[in-house]
Amino acid sequence: MRLLVTGGAGFIGSAFIRLVLGTNPSVSILNLDKLTYAGNLENLECVAGNPRYRFVRGDICDTALVNRVLEEWPVDAIVHFAAESHVDRSILSPEPVFETNLRGTFTLLEAARRRRVQRFLHVSTDEVYGSIPEPYAADESYPLRPASPYSASKAGSDLLALSYFTTYRLPVVVTRASNNYGPYQFPEKLIPLMISNALEGKPLPVYGDGMNVRDWLYVDDHCRAILAALEKGREGEVYNIGGNCSLPNIEVVRKILKATGRGEDLIRFVTDRPGHDRRYALSSEKIMRETGWSPQVAFENGIQQTIAWYQENAGWVARVKSGEYQNYYALNYGSREEIR
Repeated sequence: MRLLVTGGAGFIGSAFIRLVLGTNPSVSILNLDKLTYAGNLENLECVAGNPRYRFVRGDICDTALVNRVLEEWPVDAIVHFAAESHVDRSILSPEPVFETNLRGTFTLLEAARRRRVQRFLHVSTDEVYGSIPEPYAADESYPLRPASPYSASKAGSDLLALSYFTTYRLPVVVTRASNNYGPYQFPEKLIPLMISNALEGKPLPVYGDGMNVRDWLYVDDHCRAILAALEKGREGEVYNIGGNCSLPNIEVVRKILKATGRGEDLIRFVTDRPGHDRRYALSSEKIMRETGWSPQVAFENGIQQTIAWYQENAGWVARVKSGEYQNYYALNYGSREEIR
């Protein structure tokens, strides 16, 4: 099988490439990535010399480039990770999320349709469901209620992908995962930011009262689920992928502080982000029933492995946090008032 993986230099995309190349000798991968701030080829150093791996730098919105790539390197399937994926960045500057997440997805779908690609797996997020009231968990039929420019763009791209199945019979599968964590994650999301700041003895900014609940999924478990959906998922279907580990943000932060030997005096409660969803909760029964997948890494083990990786890879962290990231961090957190 030949795969086109978009956004393969990012956190989840690179984990997927490492997993597939490390476990399936019959698969070749072409990685198409624009290498924006969160795309990092260091994430793929271990596969860079693999003859079954190729990299092309480019934008998924570039129709000519996408068509040329698929003409020169025909593929059996596309696994579409590429996205502007950070809520705070989408609030500060919403235009890029709609350009990449909608126009980019459209460009790929059109190319896949014209070349009769055998499978198009669109990687999405549980954020499209919006905040889920207790005690419910969203299944795949739950209404879409996105609350941020990011989640709205992903909901739109989900529906666009599914429309290509209904209208053109393009063999589309959509996956929606809960919050990922693990090695190589860019330190703007909650867990890597808290780990990085804790290791450096810096304040840990926590939005609002810290009681927003997220379902945590170790990145390798997510990648195994994507592979299961790619191989066994039914065309035209959506599959939720959750970690079965719902925790308030503040509890996650306290676990990180304890594991890194830091005190809770580093916690800073800051003004909440606009439109901050209170609770996410997913039902993964469908993908478990239809593919046999289930999450394998318990949160306590996963967070210890993640902290250990960041401790052992301080150079990687320093490099990705230089330059543009510092500008973003100052813009997003510097103006937020500490509330207690």
